[in-house]
Amino acid sequence: MSTIWRVRGLAQARRLLRARHATTQAGFTAEKIPRRLKLHPILVSDGPVHDEQRRKVARFLAPTVVQRRYLASMQECADRLLAQARTEGGTTLDDLALLYTVEVTAEVVGLTESSVPRMARRLVSFFNQPPLDITREDLGRTPRQWARAAVNGLVPVLRFWWSDVRPAVRSRRREPRQDIISHLLQEGYRGTDILVECVTYGTAGMVTTREFIVMAAWHLLGDPELADRYRSGSQDERLAVLHEIIRLEPVVGHLYRRAQVEVDLDDGPDPSGTPVRGGCPVAPGELVDVCVRSANADPEAVGEDPLALRPGRPLPAGVNPAGLSFGDGEHKCPGQPLAMLESDVLLHRLLALRPELVREPDLGWDDLIEGYTLRGMRLRLSG
Repeated sequence: MSTIWRVRGLAQARRLLRARHATTQAGFTAEKIPRRLKLHPILVSDGPVHDEQRRKVARFLAPTVVQRRYLASMQECADRLLAQARTEGGTTLDDLALLYTVEVTAEVVGLTESSVPRMARRLVSFFNQPPLDITREDLGRTPRQWARAAVNGLVPVLRFWWSDVRPAVRSRRREPRQDIISHLLQEGYRGTDILVECVTYGTAGMVTTREFIVMAAWHLLGDPELADRYRSGSQDERLAVLHEIIRLEPVVGHLYRRAQVEVDLDDGPDPSGTPVRGGCPVAPGELVDVCVRSANADPEAVGEDPLALRPGRPLPAGVNPAGLSFGDGEHKCPGQPLAMLESDVLLHRLLALRPELVREPDLGWDDLIEGYTLRGMRLRLSG
């Protein structure tokens, strides 16, 4: 069995993730994606091509762009879904959050030519997969499980292409818009490449934000003082609360990288100036598991009582208030501003209705994203 490194310190993790072009993506089954694709999706590509992809897509996800272009539609969507939930007397929050996040993501990507509820069901079906272990060469699957994974993956992808992506591509060919599909067409992407990108953006934008919305609501409804602080705060104060919650409850719990050259985790200070201690050289070919939850609770990086929920806690220069919950370096998630803003829009409106928690969610685990799932959180809305 090859060596697997577990990195639990935030400074060491940032050093590894910021070692440009020294490692490649090994999470999200990236190493099993066929190399015959002309262009790998941005989530799993590496090197100069990846850098160029990020640079061009950044204009759709920059904080000012997100506020100006998508805030109004987020607010309209949240108001509409919550009004329906009030009429029905309550809601299952993970179901509502699914519809909300899919609709928001669809607008950004350009998947606007099909039914949101039906597209949401198709996106969810991607995750009906047998268990996997990214640290193993065969992902820990039997031949029967690989066959089931192929069928369970291919059928939803074909449905997604035919019902959602294909109509959107046809529409953008006739009339380009300010969205990612129009950008991909302009860049010369073929149908297959666009499909893979849409699967990536659709599932990433839906799955992680959906889970976080439910987790944040669970924290807020379980702490009346925190809920009041969030409810009455400015947008910046509310986002500070959400950043602290996601620091403690990262949706993606592990980030995997494959070393391509020797990477020394003990080579000078961290970018923030913090000395790095205890590192060792990672040899080419070795797998590194960045344990996000542990790194986010590193007292040397986030201060005393690292497991306490303290919005606005002082942090060293350069340390993201969300820790590594959105990654760092070459593969830092470009969708952080979008995810945090859309979460705040829905949660702020939800908390204003003073919902009553009727049923706590069931906690599960998703092997693909190495993160939690929350299902069945029932809220009563009588206002």
